[in-house]
Amino acid sequence: MKFGFNVPVRGPGADPAGMTEIARRAESLGYDYISVTDHIAVPRNIDSRYPYTEDGMFPGRAGEYLEPLTLMGFLAGITDRVQLLTSILVVPHRPAVLAAKMISSLDVMSKGRVILGIGAGWMREEFEAIDAPDFDARGRVTDEYLQAFRILWTEQNPTFHGEHVTFNDLIFEPKPVQPRGPRIWAGGESKAAKRRASTLADGWFPVGNNPKFPLDTMERYSAAQDEVKDLSQNADRDPAALDFAYWAIWPWTGGAETTTDGERRLLTGTAEDLKGDVKRFEDRGVRNLSIMLLGGSLDKTLDNMDRFADQIMSKI
Repeated sequence: MKFGFNVPVRGPGADPAGMTEIARRAESLGYDYISVTDHIAVPRNIDSRYPYTEDGMFPGRAGEYLEPLTLMGFLAGITDRVQLLTSILVVPHRPAVLAAKMISSLDVMSKGRVILGIGAGWMREEFEAIDAPDFDARGRVTDEYLQAFRILWTEQNPTFHGEHVTFNDLIFEPKPVQPRGPRIWAGGESKAAKRRASTLADGWFPVGNNPKFPLDTMERYSAAQDEVKDLSQNADRDPAALDFAYWAIWPWTGGAETTTDGERRLLTGTAEDLKGDVKRFEDRGVRNLSIMLLGGSLDKTLDNMDRFADQIMSKI
C-alpha cells in the first residue's frame, strides 16, 4: 500500500519554511506521495453546494489558496523521491494547451513524479470569476481536455479538433518523462466520474464522505468499485490496468466514527482497526490511500505525520 496526504495550501505551514519541513519530513518517514488541492479565486458569495459536507457549506470560504501547479514546482525542487499528486485539479480552470504544458514541465523537472488527480469542478461562481468555459458543459470540457492532454504528451505532430479545444501544427516539447504522460486519476463519486475513470483516465480516486454517494464502508466502496470495473470492461479496457486510490478526508484521531447506518467509518478507530481496513482495501486492489494529517498548527501536522507513520505505516 502507498500512503499520501495533502500538504497545506492555506493556513499553518503554507509558506516556504513550513512547506519545506512538511515535504522533507514526508520523504524521511517514507510517505509515497504528497498532494495539493485546487482553487484559483474564491467568490465572496457562493450559492453552489459543496459536495463533501452535510450542509453543503464550503469550508474554504476565507479564500486563501496557493495555486497548485505553482506549488508543485516548489515541492519538486525541495524533494527527491516522493510523488506529487494534484488532489484534485479542476480541469476546465486552465486552457488545455497551457495546462498540458505546465504539467509536462512539472513532470520533466520532477523526473517523472507527477500524478494527475482530476475533476470537473463543483463551484459555478468560481468558473464565472475566472472566465472558465461554461459551467454546465464542464463534464464535456473535462473529457475533451483529457484527450487533448494525451495527444500533446505523446504525438510529434499533435492535432485536435473538438468543441471546446482545437489545435494543430504545433511543436509541443518537452514531452513528459513518463511515456504516456502522468497517470490520470479521475476523482468523484458520481456516475459521470466513474465513467470518466473507466474510459479516459488511468484510475479512480473517490472521496469517502460525499453525503450523496457515501463510500465510508467497505461494502459501499466495493459496490462502487465494481461499477467502475464493469464500465471499464464495457469500454473494452482491462479493469486490472486501472489504479484504485481512496481519499479518507476525515482526520484519524484514534476514535471510531459511525456512519449513518451505524457502522464504523472506514479508516477511523484504533490502529488495529486501521490496519485491518488497509488489508481489506489491498484485497480489493486498492494500492493508494490518502489520509488527512493537517493540524491546526505546523507542529500538529508534523506530529500527525509522525504518529501515522509510526503506528500504521511501520506495521504494514
